[in-house]
Amino acid sequence: MKKLLAALATSVLFLTTAVAQTVPAPTIAAKSWILLDATSGQIIASQDPNARIEPASLTKIMTAYLVFAAIKEKKLDLNQMVNVSVRAWKVDPSSSKMFIDPATPVKVNDLLYGLMVQSGNDAAVALAEAVAGDEGTFVTLMNREAARMGMKSTHFANPHGLPSPENYSTAQDLSVLASRVILDYPEFYKIDSVKSFTYNKITQPNRNRLLWLDPTVDGMKTGHTEAAGFCMIASAHRPGGAGDRRLISVLLGTNSDQARTQESQKLLNWGFQNFDTIKLYSKGQAIATPEIWKGSQGTVKIGFANDVLVTVPKGVAGKMKPVLERKDPLVAPLAENSRVGTLKMMVDGKPMLELPVVSLEPVAQATIFGRAWDSMRLWLK
Repeated sequence: MKKLLAALATSVLFLTTAVAQTVPAPTIAAKSWILLDATSGQIIASQDPNARIEPASLTKIMTAYLVFAAIKEKKLDLNQMVNVSVRAWKVDPSSSKMFIDPATPVKVNDLLYGLMVQSGNDAAVALAEAVAGDEGTFVTLMNREAARMGMKSTHFANPHGLPSPENYSTAQDLSVLASRVILDYPEFYKIDSVKSFTYNKITQPNRNRLLWLDPTVDGMKTGHTEAAGFCMIASAHRPGGAGDRRLISVLLGTNSDQARTQESQKLLNWGFQNFDTIKLYSKGQAIATPEIWKGSQGTVKIGFANDVLVTVPKGVAGKMKPVLERKDPLVAPLAENSRVGTLKMMVDGKPMLELPVVSLEPVAQATIFGRAWDSMRLWLK
Protein backbone atom coordinates (compact mmCIF):
# COMPACT_ATOMS: atom_id res chain seq x y z
CA MET A 1 0.00 0.00 0.00
CA LYS A 2 2.87 2.37 0.68
CA LYS A 3 4.17 1.70 -2.82
CA LEU A 4 0.74 2.41 -4.22
CA LEU A 5 0.50 5.68 -2.31
CA ALA A 6 3.91 6.81 -3.57
CA ALA A 7 3.11 5.80 -7.11
CA LEU A 8 -0.17 7.69 -7.19
CA ALA A 9 1.51 10.77 -5.73
CA THR A 10 4.21 10.77 -8.41
CA SER A 11 3.23 12.79 -11.45
CA VAL A 12 4.11 11.24 -14.80
CA LEU A 13 3.87 14.19 -17.12
CA PHE A 14 3.84 12.37 -20.41
CA LEU A 15 3.56 8.77 -21.51
CA THR A 16 3.55 7.94 -25.19
CA THR A 17 0.98 5.51 -26.48
CA ALA A 18 3.43 4.24 -29.08
CA VAL A 19 5.22 1.95 -26.65
CA ALA A 20 2.02 0.49 -25.21
CA GLN A 21 0.71 -0.07 -28.72
CA THR A 22 3.58 -2.47 -29.40
CA VAL A 23 1.43 -4.89 -27.38
CA PRO A 24 -1.98 -5.06 -29.10
CA ALA A 25 -4.86 -4.80 -26.65
CA PRO A 26 -7.18 -7.79 -26.50
CA THR A 27 -10.66 -7.60 -27.99
CA ILE A 28 -12.97 -7.09 -25.03
CA ALA A 29 -16.73 -7.61 -25.43
CA ALA A 30 -17.82 -4.54 -23.46
CA LYS A 31 -19.11 -1.09 -24.35
CA SER A 32 -16.41 0.61 -22.31
CA TRP A 33 -13.41 -0.63 -20.33
CA ILE A 34 -10.14 0.38 -18.74
CA LEU A 35 -7.16 -1.44 -17.24
CA LEU A 36 -5.22 0.41 -14.54
CA ASP A 37 -1.93 -0.61 -12.96
CA ALA A 38 -2.60 0.57 -9.43
CA THR A 39 1.04 0.05 -8.44
CA SER A 40 2.27 2.75 -10.82
CA GLY A 41 -0.99 4.62 -11.24
CA GLN A 42 -0.80 4.23 -15.03
CA ILE A 43 -3.56 3.29 -17.43
CA ILE A 44 -2.32 0.35 -19.49
CA ALA A 45 -5.13 0.25 -22.05
CA SER A 46 -8.73 1.34 -22.51
CA GLN A 47 -11.67 1.54 -24.87
CA ASP A 48 -14.06 4.50 -24.67
CA PRO A 49 -13.06 5.12 -21.03
CA ASN A 50 -14.95 8.42 -20.88
CA ALA A 51 -18.23 7.13 -22.29
CA ARG A 52 -21.06 7.99 -19.91
CA ILE A 53 -22.80 4.93 -18.51
CA GLU A 54 -25.21 3.99 -15.76
CA PRO A 55 -22.99 2.51 -13.01
CA ALA A 56 -25.71 0.28 -11.54
CA SER A 57 -24.53 -1.37 -8.30
CA LEU A 58 -20.97 -0.12 -8.82
CA THR A 59 -22.49 2.97 -7.18
CA LYS A 60 -22.28 1.07 -3.88
CA ILE A 61 -18.48 1.42 -3.93
CA MET A 62 -18.86 5.14 -3.23
CA THR A 63 -21.48 4.37 -0.57
CA ALA A 64 -19.04 2.00 1.10
CA TYR A 65 -16.21 4.56 0.85
CA LEU A 66 -18.24 7.14 2.77
CA VAL A 67 -19.20 4.59 5.41
CA PHE A 68 -15.53 3.62 5.81
CA ALA A 69 -14.68 7.30 6.24
CA ALA A 70 -17.39 7.72 8.88
CA ILE A 71 -16.02 4.74 10.81
CA LYS A 72 -12.47 6.09 10.60
CA GLU A 73 -13.69 9.47 11.85
CA LYS A 74 -15.56 7.68 14.69
CA LYS A 75 -18.94 8.94 13.51
CA LEU A 76 -20.00 5.31 13.21
CA ASP A 77 -18.87 2.10 14.87
CA LEU A 78 -18.85 -1.36 13.30
CA ASN A 79 -20.82 -2.74 16.25
CA GLN A 80 -23.31 0.13 16.29
CA MET A 81 -26.93 -0.94 15.84
CA VAL A 82 -28.84 0.88 13.10
CA ASN A 83 -32.61 1.17 13.01
CA VAL A 84 -34.06 0.14 9.66
CA SER A 85 -36.39 2.72 8.14
CA VAL A 86 -39.51 1.87 6.15
CA ARG A 87 -37.83 3.60 3.18
CA ALA A 88 -34.90 1.16 3.34
CA TRP A 89 -37.22 -1.81 3.81
CA LYS A 90 -39.43 -0.82 0.86
CA VAL A 91 -36.62 -0.32 -1.67
CA ASP A 92 -37.52 -1.91 -5.02
CA PRO A 93 -38.62 -5.43 -4.01
CA SER A 94 -37.58 -6.84 -7.38
CA SER A 95 -33.97 -5.72 -6.88
CA SER A 96 -31.17 -7.32 -4.88
CA LYS A 97 -31.72 -7.05 -1.13
CA MET A 98 -30.20 -8.05 2.17
CA PHE A 99 -33.72 -8.56 3.63
CA ILE A 100 -33.45 -6.27 6.63
CA ASP A 101 -36.61 -5.42 8.55
CA PRO A 102 -37.81 -2.30 10.45
CA ALA A 103 -38.52 -4.49 13.48
CA THR A 104 -34.88 -5.55 13.85
CA PRO A 105 -31.92 -3.14 14.23
CA VAL A 106 -28.81 -4.21 12.31
CA LYS A 107 -25.09 -3.84 13.04
CA VAL A 108 -23.14 -1.52 10.77
CA ASN A 109 -20.72 -4.38 10.16
CA ASP A 110 -23.52 -6.63 8.89
CA LEU A 111 -24.86 -3.85 6.69
CA LEU A 112 -21.43 -3.46 5.06
CA TYR A 113 -21.32 -7.16 4.22
CA GLY A 114 -24.89 -6.92 3.00
CA LEU A 115 -23.89 -3.98 0.82
CA MET A 116 -20.70 -5.33 -0.77
CA VAL A 117 -21.19 -9.11 -0.72
CA GLN A 118 -24.95 -9.42 -1.17
CA SER A 119 -25.30 -6.10 -3.06
CA GLY A 120 -28.31 -5.21 -0.94
CA ASN A 121 -30.07 -2.04 -2.02
CA ASP A 122 -31.85 -1.94 1.33
CA ALA A 123 -28.47 -2.04 3.08
CA ALA A 124 -27.33 0.92 0.96
CA VAL A 125 -30.27 3.06 2.10
CA ALA A 126 -29.86 2.04 5.75
CA LEU A 127 -26.15 2.93 5.70
CA ALA A 128 -26.83 6.23 3.93
CA GLU A 129 -29.33 7.17 6.63
CA ALA A 130 -26.93 6.09 9.38
CA VAL A 131 -24.16 8.32 8.02
CA ALA A 132 -26.10 11.40 6.95
CA GLY A 133 -29.55 11.20 8.53
CA ASP A 134 -31.37 10.89 5.22
CA GLU A 135 -30.71 9.60 1.72
CA GLY A 136 -30.72 13.02 0.03
CA THR A 137 -28.03 14.45 2.30
CA PHE A 138 -25.93 11.32 1.79
CA VAL A 139 -26.16 11.70 -2.00
CA THR A 140 -24.83 15.24 -1.62
CA LEU A 141 -21.85 13.79 0.26
CA MET A 142 -21.34 11.22 -2.51
CA ASN A 143 -21.14 13.90 -5.17
CA ARG A 144 -18.89 16.08 -3.02
CA GLU A 145 -16.49 13.17 -2.55
CA ALA A 146 -16.58 12.33 -6.27
CA ALA A 147 -15.58 15.93 -7.04
CA ARG A 148 -12.75 15.77 -4.49
CA MET A 149 -11.41 12.62 -6.15
CA GLY A 150 -11.48 14.28 -9.56
CA MET A 151 -14.34 12.15 -10.91
CA LYS A 152 -15.36 14.90 -13.32
CA SER A 153 -17.83 12.85 -15.36
CA THR A 154 -19.72 11.30 -12.46
CA HIS A 155 -22.97 12.20 -10.72
CA PHE A 156 -24.80 10.10 -8.16
CA ALA A 157 -28.57 10.18 -7.59
CA ASN A 158 -28.88 7.48 -4.95
CA PRO A 159 -26.70 5.23 -2.75
CA HIS A 160 -27.53 1.91 -4.47
CA GLY A 161 -27.42 2.45 -8.24
CA LEU A 162 -31.01 1.68 -9.16
CA PRO A 163 -31.85 3.32 -12.51
CA SER A 164 -31.97 7.12 -12.63
CA PRO A 165 -31.01 9.53 -15.44
CA GLU A 166 -29.04 11.48 -12.83
CA ASN A 167 -26.90 8.49 -11.88
CA TYR A 168 -23.97 8.21 -14.27
CA SER A 169 -20.21 7.69 -14.43
CA THR A 170 -17.39 6.45 -16.68
CA ALA A 171 -14.86 3.64 -16.66
CA GLN A 172 -12.13 6.24 -16.09
CA ASP A 173 -13.84 7.72 -13.03
CA LEU A 174 -14.73 4.34 -11.57
CA SER A 175 -11.10 3.23 -11.81
CA VAL A 176 -10.18 6.27 -9.71
CA LEU A 177 -12.81 5.37 -7.12
CA ALA A 178 -11.69 1.73 -6.99
CA SER A 179 -8.06 2.67 -6.41
CA ARG A 180 -9.00 5.13 -3.68
CA VAL A 181 -10.91 2.45 -1.75
CA ILE A 182 -7.95 0.04 -1.91
CA LEU A 183 -5.47 2.77 -1.02
CA ASP A 184 -7.39 4.55 1.75
CA TYR A 185 -9.19 1.64 3.42
CA PRO A 186 -7.33 -1.64 2.84
CA GLU A 187 -8.69 -3.06 6.09
CA PHE A 188 -12.27 -2.67 4.83
CA TYR A 189 -11.51 -3.58 1.22
CA LYS A 190 -11.08 -7.15 2.47
CA ILE A 191 -14.87 -7.41 2.68
CA ASP A 192 -14.96 -7.58 -1.13
CA SER A 193 -13.15 -10.93 -1.13
CA VAL A 194 -15.79 -12.69 1.01
CA LYS A 195 -17.54 -15.30 -1.14
CA SER A 196 -20.88 -15.40 0.69
CA PHE A 197 -22.72 -13.82 3.60
CA THR A 198 -25.66 -14.97 5.69
CA TYR A 199 -28.18 -12.62 7.25
CA ASN A 200 -31.63 -13.42 8.57
CA LYS A 201 -30.93 -17.09 7.81
CA ILE A 202 -30.55 -16.24 4.10
CA THR A 203 -27.18 -17.01 2.52
CA GLN A 204 -26.30 -15.13 -0.66
CA PRO A 205 -23.12 -15.53 -2.74
CA ASN A 206 -20.85 -12.77 -3.90
CA ARG A 207 -21.66 -12.09 -7.57
CA ASN A 208 -17.97 -11.66 -8.41
CA ARG A 209 -17.35 -15.10 -9.94
CA LEU A 210 -13.63 -14.41 -10.29
CA LEU A 211 -13.25 -14.98 -6.55
CA TRP A 212 -13.75 -18.69 -7.26
CA LEU A 213 -11.81 -18.80 -10.55
CA ASP A 214 -8.67 -16.76 -9.78
CA PRO A 215 -7.03 -16.83 -6.32
CA THR A 216 -5.21 -13.55 -7.06
CA VAL A 217 -8.51 -11.67 -7.41
CA ASP A 218 -9.65 -10.09 -4.13
CA GLY A 219 -12.45 -7.71 -5.21
CA MET A 220 -14.28 -5.56 -6.08
CA LYS A 221 -17.94 -5.30 -7.25
CA THR A 222 -20.45 -6.25 -9.94
CA GLY A 223 -23.49 -4.39 -11.19
CA HIS A 224 -26.40 -4.88 -13.54
CA THR A 225 -29.40 -3.00 -14.85
CA GLU A 226 -31.14 -3.28 -18.19
CA ALA A 227 -29.60 0.01 -19.37
CA ALA A 228 -26.12 -0.61 -17.95
CA GLY A 229 -25.78 -4.24 -18.96
CA PHE A 230 -23.54 -6.48 -16.89
CA CYS A 231 -20.67 -4.52 -15.30
CA MET A 232 -17.70 -5.46 -13.16
CA ILE A 233 -14.76 -3.89 -11.39
CA ALA A 234 -12.15 -6.53 -10.57
CA SER A 235 -8.79 -6.24 -8.87
CA ALA A 236 -5.95 -8.74 -8.60
CA HIS A 237 -2.47 -8.67 -7.12
CA ARG A 238 0.34 -10.90 -8.32
CA PRO A 239 4.14 -10.94 -7.92
CA GLY A 240 5.99 -8.55 -10.23
CA GLY A 241 9.29 -6.77 -10.80
CA ALA A 242 8.54 -4.03 -8.26
CA GLY A 243 7.12 -6.45 -5.69
CA ASP A 244 3.44 -7.33 -5.74
CA ARG A 245 1.60 -5.68 -8.62
CA ARG A 246 -2.06 -4.74 -8.48
CA LEU A 247 -4.21 -4.31 -11.55
CA ILE A 248 -7.75 -2.95 -11.60
CA SER A 249 -10.08 -3.65 -14.52
CA VAL A 250 -13.37 -1.85 -15.13
CA LEU A 251 -15.77 -3.41 -17.65
CA LEU A 252 -19.08 -1.75 -18.45
CA GLY A 253 -21.88 -2.94 -20.67
CA THR A 254 -21.22 -6.63 -21.29
CA ASN A 255 -24.16 -8.83 -22.28
CA SER A 256 -24.13 -11.45 -19.50
CA ASP A 257 -22.76 -12.45 -16.13
CA GLN A 258 -20.56 -15.02 -17.86
CA ALA A 259 -19.24 -12.44 -20.33
CA ARG A 260 -18.23 -9.90 -17.67
CA THR A 261 -16.42 -12.64 -15.77
CA GLN A 262 -14.57 -14.04 -18.78
CA GLU A 263 -13.68 -10.64 -20.23
CA SER A 264 -12.45 -9.32 -16.88
CA GLN A 265 -10.23 -12.38 -16.48
CA LYS A 266 -8.93 -11.96 -20.03
CA LEU A 267 -8.06 -8.30 -19.45
CA LEU A 268 -6.31 -8.91 -16.13
CA ASN A 269 -4.27 -11.81 -17.55
CA TRP A 270 -3.25 -9.73 -20.56
CA GLY A 271 -2.03 -6.92 -18.32
CA PHE A 272 0.01 -9.17 -16.06
CA GLN A 273 1.47 -11.25 -18.89
CA ASN A 274 2.51 -8.41 -21.20
CA PHE A 275 3.63 -5.59 -18.90
CA ASP A 276 6.09 -5.06 -16.07
CA THR A 277 6.02 -2.41 -13.38
CA ILE A 278 9.49 -1.30 -12.44
CA LYS A 279 10.94 1.09 -9.91
CA LEU A 280 13.13 3.65 -11.65
CA TYR A 281 14.09 5.90 -8.74
CA SER A 282 13.54 6.16 -5.01
CA LYS A 283 12.10 9.10 -3.14
CA GLY A 284 14.92 11.50 -2.27
CA GLN A 285 17.43 9.80 -4.58
CA ALA A 286 19.74 12.41 -6.17
CA ILE A 287 20.04 11.95 -9.92
CA ALA A 288 22.35 14.96 -10.32
CA THR A 289 24.03 17.72 -8.29
CA PRO A 290 24.12 20.76 -10.59
CA GLU A 291 25.61 24.16 -9.89
CA ILE A 292 23.37 26.80 -8.32
CA TRP A 293 24.02 30.52 -8.55
CA LYS A 294 23.72 33.24 -5.88
CA GLY A 295 23.22 30.62 -3.18
CA SER A 296 24.60 29.86 0.24
CA GLN A 297 26.05 26.67 -1.30
CA GLY A 298 27.49 25.98 -4.71
CA THR A 299 25.43 22.92 -5.73
CA VAL A 300 21.98 21.43 -5.11
CA LYS A 301 20.77 17.84 -5.11
CA ILE A 302 17.90 17.18 -7.51
CA GLY A 303 15.67 14.14 -7.93
CA PHE A 304 12.09 13.04 -7.17
CA ALA A 305 9.64 13.83 -4.40
CA ASN A 306 8.32 10.24 -4.40
CA ASP A 307 9.29 6.79 -5.59
CA VAL A 308 9.01 6.58 -9.37
CA LEU A 309 7.34 3.41 -10.63
CA VAL A 310 6.36 2.95 -14.27
CA THR A 311 4.52 0.27 -16.22
CA VAL A 312 6.05 -0.72 -19.54
CA PRO A 313 5.73 -3.61 -22.01
CA LYS A 314 7.91 -6.58 -21.16
CA GLY A 315 11.38 -6.23 -22.66
CA VAL A 316 11.28 -2.43 -22.80
CA ALA A 317 12.76 -1.68 -19.36
CA GLY A 318 16.30 -2.62 -20.42
CA LYS A 319 16.13 -0.27 -23.41
CA MET A 320 15.22 2.86 -21.48
CA LYS A 321 17.84 5.59 -21.30
CA PRO A 322 17.46 8.72 -19.10
CA VAL A 323 18.00 12.21 -20.50
CA LEU A 324 17.90 15.09 -18.01
CA GLU A 325 16.72 18.53 -19.14
CA ARG A 326 17.30 21.25 -16.53
CA LYS A 327 15.96 24.77 -16.17
CA ASP A 328 19.44 26.31 -16.15
CA PRO A 329 20.68 28.50 -14.70
CA LEU A 330 19.42 27.51 -11.25
CA VAL A 331 19.36 30.61 -9.06
CA ALA A 332 18.86 30.86 -5.29
CA PRO A 333 16.73 31.15 -3.26
CA LEU A 334 15.37 27.74 -4.15
CA ALA A 335 12.73 25.98 -2.03
CA GLU A 336 12.74 22.25 -1.46
CA ASN A 337 10.60 20.38 -4.03
CA SER A 338 10.82 23.26 -6.51
CA ARG A 339 10.53 22.08 -10.12
CA VAL A 340 13.97 22.31 -11.71
CA GLY A 341 13.69 20.17 -14.82
CA THR A 342 12.41 17.07 -16.58
CA LEU A 343 13.82 13.59 -16.91
CA LYS A 344 12.96 11.96 -20.22
CA MET A 345 13.13 8.19 -20.51
CA MET A 346 14.07 7.40 -24.10
CA VAL A 347 13.49 4.16 -26.01
CA ASP A 348 15.14 3.82 -29.44
CA GLY A 349 15.74 7.56 -29.49
CA LYS A 350 12.12 8.48 -28.78
CA PRO A 351 10.72 9.79 -25.49
CA MET A 352 8.56 7.21 -23.74
CA LEU A 353 7.73 9.23 -20.64
CA GLU A 354 8.65 12.44 -18.89
CA LEU A 355 9.05 12.87 -15.14
CA PRO A 356 9.19 16.11 -13.13
CA VAL A 357 12.53 16.67 -11.39
CA VAL A 358 12.61 18.73 -8.18
CA SER A 359 15.16 20.12 -5.77
CA LEU A 360 15.73 17.77 -2.84
CA GLU A 361 16.96 20.49 -0.50
CA PRO A 362 16.40 24.21 0.06
CA VAL A 363 19.12 26.66 -0.90
CA ALA A 364 19.15 30.09 0.71
CA GLN A 365 20.51 33.22 -0.92
CA ALA A 366 24.19 34.05 -0.57
CA THR A 367 25.42 37.27 1.02
CA ILE A 368 25.21 40.46 -0.98
CA PHE A 369 28.84 40.02 -2.00
CA GLY A 370 28.28 36.42 -3.07
CA ARG A 371 25.26 37.43 -5.15
CA ALA A 372 27.21 40.26 -6.78
CA TRP A 373 30.09 37.91 -7.66
CA ASP A 374 27.74 35.32 -9.19
CA SER A 375 25.90 38.04 -11.11
CA MET A 376 29.21 39.03 -12.70
CA ARG A 377 30.05 35.38 -13.48
CA LEU A 378 26.65 34.85 -15.08
CA TRP A 379 27.09 37.98 -17.18
CA LEU A 380 30.47 36.76 -18.43
CA LYS A 381 29.25 33.20 -19.02
